[in-house]
Amino acid sequence: MKILSAEQIREADAYTISHEPVASIDLMERAAEACVNWICASQFSQKANHVYHIFCGLGNNGGDGLAIARLLAEKKQTICVYIIRYSDKISADFKINEERLRAISSVSVFEIESSENLKSIKMRSADLIIDAIFGTGLNKVVDGLAADVINFVNSLSVLTISIDVPSGLNLVHKVKSIDGPCIKASHTLTFQVPKLVFMFPGYGQYIGDFTILDIGLDTGFIERQETINYFTTLADIKKLIKPRSKFSHKGTYGHALIVAGSYGKIGAAEMAVNACLQSGAGLVTAHVPKCGNEIMQTALPEAMLSIDSNEHSLSELPKLEKYNAIGVGPGLGDEKQTQNTVKLLIQNASAPMVVDADALNILSENKTWISFLPKNSILTPHPKEFERLVGKWENDYERYDKLREFAFKSGTYVVLKGAHTAIACPDATVYFNSTGNPGMAKGGSGDVLTGIITGLLAQGYFSKDAAILGVYWHGLAGDIAADLKTQQTMKAGDIVESLSKAYRTILD
Repeated sequence: MKILSAEQIREADAYTISHEPVASIDLMERAAEACVNWICASQFSQKANHVYHIFCGLGNNGGDGLAIARLLAEKKQTICVYIIRYSDKISADFKINEERLRAISSVSVFEIESSENLKSIKMRSADLIIDAIFGTGLNKVVDGLAADVINFVNSLSVLTISIDVPSGLNLVHKVKSIDGPCIKASHTLTFQVPKLVFMFPGYGQYIGDFTILDIGLDTGFIERQETINYFTTLADIKKLIKPRSKFSHKGTYGHALIVAGSYGKIGAAEMAVNACLQSGAGLVTAHVPKCGNEIMQTALPEAMLSIDSNEHSLSELPKLEKYNAIGVGPGLGDEKQTQNTVKLLIQNASAPMVVDADALNILSENKTWISFLPKNSILTPHPKEFERLVGKWENDYERYDKLREFAFKSGTYVVLKGAHTAIACPDATVYFNSTGNPGMAKGGSGDVLTGIITGLLAQGYFSKDAAILGVYWHGLAGDIAADLKTQQTMKAGDIVESLSKAYRTILD
């Protein structure tokens, strides 16, 4: 799914209105219906005796809010609407929806003309707020009465749903941070496509969770729009899956090598190898120090072992010619001889590599080695590891720029892990992931991802597809594990155990 700019979204609105054709007020009605259907089907609507408090600005976002209020009232919901008179200007569609709403006697409509009016608003914790003050066109810091209203809403201990974007969020300019007031939404209902800032951690406290609602904007127009940013959905992933042939054999699906482990960290190697096996690779060999021999043979009899002559860390490599993909880094440690082994691996490998964990830290101390990585290699840093590679950044936009620049200059694929993991490609495009949850923020999760991607590479998936599919599959397994175990108590091993169910979910 494409991620488009605010200007492109406005153009898509205009194109749909003129070419469907559909009146702008009817397109607004379509958007409001999508919001109401989601709200009524969601957990938010299950609260007993709650009131919807809908705060509306004077533009089209406010018009959305007024239409939502009317449609909720038709479903016998209790509604209070607050129109914020911060300007003398109102949009034409806002005016139409205001007239329609005032014709419904069951809806209470209040005028907010000064901050004094806010003192009379009473809410209970069971109530719900719908934020429809400003939409995607906001290009300045909010001040005056609108700022007072936003601060008031944020001061309440009430769940808040923002329509399209949280009011106060500037999508027009790349801002270092949100300098003025901005709604802190529990959930954001956004239209047609996600927005780039939704992918950035610095904005998470304002956006909350988000849902993309299809409001019928012209798909042909959207398909023709140029973008470098994408949001990976299940529909995208289904297109990447390679079916297994009836007459295939283990050699058909490649031979993966996992170079991992050191004394006290053999578990990292075990999880990476286990995930690699479950990703579908035909053969998997683990190169581990002597101390990992019995552990690996016992835990994973399906894997083959290449045992290093060193007892506690890696000091040598097996012959590399027979491997189709190599994963390196989980639990590796940073011993001097291990660093030399990583250098030899980079210099001698011809198969694409997945570089993670300690191998990334070794690379960050020896940046000249990056240019010697095999073609189409994949780096999988978490933010701190990425910072060691590229230096510090001031804000999310700068980090995003550094990510694209590094992938372009190094010719590698970079998987920057986190919520909405970003996969930057050498052509400077970026794919943001839609699966995963905070329960995965635990030791070992990255080792599992390394194994999955390495296994996909071994099977012949191109690096870009292996990274995108691997990250999505890993996150989906994490979501399933969280459902079974809770985010608090799940561990990396639960992700591995959920890989099979996650893959079946993708297929089905």
